[in-house]
Amino acid sequence: MSRIGRLPVAIPTGVDVKIAEGNKITVTGPKGTLERVVPVEMDVKIEADQILVTRPNDLKKMKSLHGLTRTLVFNMVEGVTNGYQKTLEINGVGYKASKQGNKLVLNLGYSHPVEMQDPEGIEAVCESQTKITVKGIDKEKVGQFAAEIRSKREPEPYKGKGIKYSNETIRRKVGKTGKK
Repeated sequence: MSRIGRLPVAIPTGVDVKIAEGNKITVTGPKGTLERVVPVEMDVKIEADQILVTRPNDLKKMKSLHGLTRTLVFNMVEGVTNGYQKTLEINGVGYKASKQGNKLVLNLGYSHPVEMQDPEGIEAVCESQTKITVKGIDKEKVGQFAAEIRSKREPEPYKGKGIKYSNETIRRKVGKTGKK
């Protein structure tokens, strides 16, 4: 049995879960509504304020889908109750970020500022000129937008200049040495 797949997903108070035809799951909570179609092979049931995911047989594909389905449902429930956020830090002389309406404007040493539009349901907040927080209820979209921001200027290994996640460590390299 899958260690993750067999765990029930608790439904907190204030969260409404509906399972429609074709395993279309709709989760509504205080922060918003999420919809997702999970694999139809999995059997998803609601029993006494818990969501249970079971698999039909022990084929390798079903085992892998079992844990995935349970995790997707858990992430939806967690997203509508608490939400998700990722924090990015900007390192480098003259590198900074600012917000103009729902656009994130990044000055990253290029000849032009990089402008990024906030996707629907995602909000990027500039806490300071060197700190960006990406917030939302969909874990995938939050992670994707944070990765897109980071990809505009990835941290380099010599001085550590660029955009990095706040919990990320940059492996540093030794620079050039002079002639002897």
